[in-house]
Amino acid sequence: MTAKRPSSEPAADVTKQSRKNITIDLKMQVLQCIEAGERQVDVGRRLGLGTSTIRTILKNGEKIKRSAKSTTPQSATKTSRSRNILLEKMEKRLSIWIEDQTQHCVPLSQLTIQEKARSIFAYLQEHEGDGSATETFQASRGWFEKFKRRINLHNMPACGDSESADKQAAREFTTTFKTIIDYGGYPPELVFNVSETGLFWKRMPSHTYISCEEKHAPGLKAAKDRLTLLLGGNAAGDFKIKPMVVYHSETPRAMRGFSKEHLPVVWKSNKKALLTADLFQQWYVSGFCPAVKQYCEEKNVEPRALLLLDSAPGHPHNLETLRTSVPVEVVFLPSNTTSLLQPMDQGVISYFKAYYLRRTFKQLVSNMYDQEQTIGDFWNSFSIMHAIENISMSWKEVTSSCMNGVWCKMWPEACYDFNGFADASSDITRDIVNLANEAGMDEVDAEDVEELLNSHGEELTKEELEEIENQHAAEEEEDEMEGAPPVRNLTTAMLSEGIAKINEILNIWSENDPDWERSSTVKRGVLADIACYQKMLWERQQRARKSTLDTAFIKQLPVIKDELEPGSSSWE
Repeated sequence: MTAKRPSSEPAADVTKQSRKNITIDLKMQVLQCIEAGERQVDVGRRLGLGTSTIRTILKNGEKIKRSAKSTTPQSATKTSRSRNILLEKMEKRLSIWIEDQTQHCVPLSQLTIQEKARSIFAYLQEHEGDGSATETFQASRGWFEKFKRRINLHNMPACGDSESADKQAAREFTTTFKTIIDYGGYPPELVFNVSETGLFWKRMPSHTYISCEEKHAPGLKAAKDRLTLLLGGNAAGDFKIKPMVVYHSETPRAMRGFSKEHLPVVWKSNKKALLTADLFQQWYVSGFCPAVKQYCEEKNVEPRALLLLDSAPGHPHNLETLRTSVPVEVVFLPSNTTSLLQPMDQGVISYFKAYYLRRTFKQLVSNMYDQEQTIGDFWNSFSIMHAIENISMSWKEVTSSCMNGVWCKMWPEACYDFNGFADASSDITRDIVNLANEAGMDEVDAEDVEELLNSHGEELTKEELEEIENQHAAEEEEDEMEGAPPVRNLTTAMLSEGIAKINEILNIWSENDPDWERSSTVKRGVLADIACYQKMLWERQQRARKSTLDTAFIKQLPVIKDELEPGSSSWE
């Protein structure tokens, strides 16, 4: 009897090992660890990779780095193979464009995205040299489905612009909103609205010398650098919320060493400088609600609020389920009514941007006269910290009348003494034109200013997408090279020296200005402004004096010798 032939199937207790998917992101971690001096065996053990896998990653290091630079952050965490560089660059710019369109509530279809992808790919082919001319890209449905998974693209509600706005829905909602207000018994002081907007914080009118130079001068490439702002306040107009800034860098070079908690804005960051639902939730719980609570305490009213929002992707619909310091009723505008009803979009944001531009031009003119700077020198030295200061000061310029008047379409009963914005708007534009002309930019007129102010909401061009990508990559390389941020320390000696110099200057004015009232007024104002530093110096001097006295007292104490015999115990 012949024996049975052994089965070719594996034994039941043998577990089949699945192939581990090593993403671009993981490969970059390996390269960074090895370059930092770690041993290959230690890196492999910590990341769960074999030594042969580590060697293969090192062998293909340059190719992996090129892929990591050109791919999107989401794609890098999911893609395991180094894909076509041209395709990676196209998808990265396409994702920036999609986020930009979404932020402006522009509805996007699959066909629109595919057409944009083909357009960007063709642009890259034209500008990447002869070697890329043979590459083909059809933007097929299969590619689109994979692209969606790589960047977590999903359908989102669109808010709509003024052309596609739903006027019927807007009329109906105003009635509904009035019912909500009456039922909840909300006064204008407790009804709030916020809205986000993009801001090119370093941009000049397109027809000026500086805009032409930005295309050629290496130090003037930040005109396309954009941040996202969240602005808002209450319907009474007497309370403005601290602006939130979302930037692409967590700690820009100009901000290094400064405490983010003590900035005049709420500072947040993500790679695309866009407001996400997660960032909005953080702001809502730790920023908005505590601010409303403090405002209610100062007004001696019941701590509660109604928050009006549009249906932008960054506004989550679960806010009322979060644990907060005050109860807040959240009301969302119907789709495609934002341009008609959203209070902040009816004048507050446009005025803020005009104030920001005017303030920037004032600084330009001042530096040209006081420090003899050229326009190029000023623009090259204008950093994100200057932008933050201008954002804060421009937000303060927005009047309570403006904050209240923008509710006239949504809630006319809450508005008082509102006469429109036209005259004030033309005055600001005229101021900006005069400042530009004073700085030597004679070609700037009112139309140029209006074009610049409107450009913050325009669609990004292919050239702008390229500039944004290149600029962010350059800043990341500079950050890696510069290392740890400097430590800022205001010492007691610095405090004392600064206060002494200010007092010296004040005394010069007091002793030589024939207008006593003017010099004394300035002196009182300056001393009031530096009172916080005076207090800080006094407290430090008091602590130092107490420490010196304690040390002297301890030295004068008699020395108590231990008279116990060696080896004896105090318990005996």
